[in-house]
Amino acid sequence: MTKLLKINRFINPFKKTIFVEGDKSLSIRWVLISSLSKRKSIAFNLLKSEDVMSAIKCIKILGSKVNFKKDRCEIIGTGLKYNIKKKITLNAGNSGTVARLILGLLVNSQKKIKLIGDKSLSKRDFSRVTEPLKRFGAKFDSERKTLPINILGIERPKSINYQELRGSAQCKTAVMLAALKSHGSTFIKAKKSRDHTELLFDYLKLPIKIKKKQDYDFIKIQGTKKIKSLNYRIPGDISSSAFFLVLTLLSKKSRLLIRNVNVNPSRTGVIKILKKMGAPIKILNQKKYKGEMIADILVKSATNLKGINCPEKHNSSAIDEFLVIFLVAAKSKGISYFKNLSELNQKESPRLKWASKILNLIGIKNVVTNSSIKIYGNPHHTTTNTIIIKDYLKDHRIFMMSTVAALTFGGKWKINDLNSINTSFPSFLKTLRNIEK
Repeated sequence: MTKLLKINRFINPFKKTIFVEGDKSLSIRWVLISSLSKRKSIAFNLLKSEDVMSAIKCIKILGSKVNFKKDRCEIIGTGLKYNIKKKITLNAGNSGTVARLILGLLVNSQKKIKLIGDKSLSKRDFSRVTEPLKRFGAKFDSERKTLPINILGIERPKSINYQELRGSAQCKTAVMLAALKSHGSTFIKAKKSRDHTELLFDYLKLPIKIKKKQDYDFIKIQGTKKIKSLNYRIPGDISSSAFFLVLTLLSKKSRLLIRNVNVNPSRTGVIKILKKMGAPIKILNQKKYKGEMIADILVKSATNLKGINCPEKHNSSAIDEFLVIFLVAAKSKGISYFKNLSELNQKESPRLKWASKILNLIGIKNVVTNSSIKIYGNPHHTTTNTIIIKDYLKDHRIFMMSTVAALTFGGKWKINDLNSINTSFPSFLKTLRNIEK
């Protein structure tokens, strides 16, 4: 039976300090990159979400050894080549990151490997990854654009030239991982997107060179023969933090300090956008850790939010946070306009459509297209409507957006598929309860 969250109250004022779970993007990348080293890698604060567990299950099937000890995870990988003796099946679950990145790892597999995922993931486009991987020499047994997909690698992958024009870190990283296994130098022209993989490659002293331009990064990667171990303490996830930033902004007389959050500049679009809207947010105690920027984030209730014409340059660095940014726009004075966001419909659910639907249920006027949304804000708006959220393909961010909306706009809410949060933020409701104590 579907677990249901019922909310029919506003959140009370609060003054709290919290930590959020480990960054999902970094957790998945740590798992996959550690599987390429024959030495032991150790991570602390690894996010134990369903997406990360899917990555771990995949690398174990590929031959890595994984061990959990209290608050740490240890991985001894296979090196850059797999010793697979029969056809195997890998299940990426709900994770587009795991599915697309692991295809890059399989570019030199010598046995056919089948990749599958859940119902939601199986609706998403994989041609954006399979097309460049074909150029390395990998073979796919059909012209399917969606899962399931069968891949057969090549013993000596060729280096390629590749242009990533969508701003997709998943596509870029899949090619970067394949490039490590290739012979020669791979050149990548990539539209700006999160750069966790580049920072990890650089920290591990892998053969990578990067030139950053205004709109694109130019990356050169040479194939390599071995990778050293990667010991890492995963910082908090800014995407998970965003829900509590917005909860605080839209609550009365509240203050929240979120400690030890990853504030990588390629991920802080949410903070830049919210500040443009008048949000009182401060970044404190900033420091560098193995290439990543880590900081505490202080946020207070907002009293004078304003609508904006959101600059497109922030799109890629806020792609996972737009759902809650839209809630802030709904409580702002004036009209907010967000455009060129078609990538939102390539996520776990068609998020632009769902954002519009939820705003309509609340009573906020909006106009949505396949790539944009215009929101007519109302700072004093609340609702008494009965609102039921269901059939959203168990998208974890739709669930959390709905929870924040319920606590800040009012109404009687029934939000289905509570377990959807296990994909990225299993302790979301526990953290929420700690704030409310």
